Amino acid sequence: MRVTVDLDLCASTGGCAQTCPEVFEIGDDGYVHILREHPEADLHDQVRDAADLCPTAAIELIES
Repeated sequence: MRVTVDLDLCASTGGCAQTCPEVFEIGDDGYVHILREHPEADLHDQVRDAADLCPTAAIELIES
């Protein structure tokens, strides 16, 4: 899995960082940062949950 975020769509609500802090964080600049672009398999369910919760659908998951 590869994780990307469209920063033009992102509202920086922080739900992704709360759902999966191993992969997402809201930086001091107010923008979401991806900590692991290719998260380990044991995080995939959490990453999918974070993407599903994103109110602007800014998180894209590319399954490989």
